[in-house]
Amino acid sequence: MKKKISLVVIFFVSIALIVFFYSNNNKKAEFKIKQEEIQKIEERSYSSNIIENVKYSSRDINDNEYIITAKEGEIDLKNSSVIFLKGVTATIILNDKKGIKISSNFGKYNINNFDTIFSKNVIINYLQNEIKGEYLDFSIQRNSMIISKNVIYKNEDNILKTDVIEVNIKTRDTKLFMYDKENKVSLLNQN
Repeated sequence: MKKKISLVVIFFVSIALIVFFYSNNNKKAEFKIKQEEIQKIEERSYSSNIIENVKYSSRDINDNEYIITAKEGEIDLKNSSVIFLKGVTATIILNDKKGIKISSNFGKYNINNFDTIFSKNVIINYLQNEIKGEYLDFSIQRNSMIISKNVIYKNEDNILKTDVIEVNIKTRDTKLFMYDKENKVSLLNQN
């Protein structure tokens, strides 16, 4: 009888020890997994360079004001002066108080010299004029706007199609040209 009781006690103690060690090891494994997950989240947040609701504002020596906003920006890891933008809107208020509005899906903004490259669905509004294209290189430093790729210029009277429009911001001199010399700029008078 004592042997039976001893065997039953040993059996239950063995089961209790197995359950204890098994649950303890599961808790350690669970704790280790949770620590690894927390570490991954921390690493991601420390290495993240994404900013939401970006806004930069500047003024040049000629008193032109430049305001750029974006839904999201990502700082270039190779050059911290460059920020890649999504959902971009820019407003340029020239010293004569006439404003230029620019919007695009993407942008690349240099915070040192304010040069901006807009790309994909670029729309420029200035006075009664609208220019659409796929690419815009805007430089305050060079005083130029170069709009290219499927460019369509519209105003109240005309629709113009070309490959490139280059505008000197200071003098407002404008050049239109095609990449292929065989093709010509297309102008349609709406009146």
